[in-house]
Amino acid sequence: MKRFILAAGLLAGALAGLAQAADKADDAQLRTAIAGSHRSSTNVARDTWRHPYETLTFFGIKPTMTVVELLPEGGWYTEILAPYLRQDGKLISAGLISRTLLESNPAVYDKVVRGAFNPSKAIYNFAPPNSVDMVLTFRNVHNFVELGDDKVKDMFKALYTSLKPGGVLGVTDHRLPESMPQDATATSGYVHESYVIKMAESAGFKLAGKSEINANPKDKADHKGGVWALPPTLTNAALDRDKYQAIGESDRMTLKFVKP
Repeated sequence: MKRFILAAGLLAGALAGLAQAADKADDAQLRTAIAGSHRSSTNVARDTWRHPYETLTFFGIKPTMTVVELLPEGGWYTEILAPYLRQDGKLISAGLISRTLLESNPAVYDKVVRGAFNPSKAIYNFAPPNSVDMVLTFRNVHNFVELGDDKVKDMFKALYTSLKPGGVLGVTDHRLPESMPQDATATSGYVHESYVIKMAESAGFKLAGKSEINANPKDKADHKGGVWALPPTLTNAALDRDKYQAIGESDRMTLKFVKP
């Protein structure tokens, strides 16, 4: 019996070691994607504010996952996600994505799948129900606020439906201090963290964690012209460029939700 227990213990230890090794391999693969020469120098310069490695590992991404990225447009995160998921996973680009980017490097972007996503028209044909491991949305929720709470809730329900049980929704967005009022259209580009949580939970999501990875205490969210006064847009650069450069990019919430 003692030999059996010892053998079982050794096996458990070996399996744990293999699991840890696999995790380290996954991390190395993500670091390789982030360090890839295909990434634009302009995007790489923003890593210091967007913390892609820390953000994606907080969400729990793995290279074998099927991942949906909402409205990538210029593809800042697509540059990282596409090569990371290319071999063993799948990246679905839901909504607007630069065709120029996708055609620029077939060796990186040839397996990116495009799907329809337009909350204003209730178009959510980006993935079948219960088929996705992770949905990621970076600085997008504030764009949906003007559609009204009902459509925002419907959008979160569509994301919930696409995910497998246990699937993850990862959200980052410009964070409005709870002490400041959020207008009905979020014209400043900032939203309350509590609003995002409320909308997600209304669809059935459970909040699994918060992170201050993308926090910036220098940002008080009180700029003329809203979040776009800050880098990289710098809409007020002609008036006080140095001031906004010193603040840096916006203070951002980083929220992880799970579909039970």
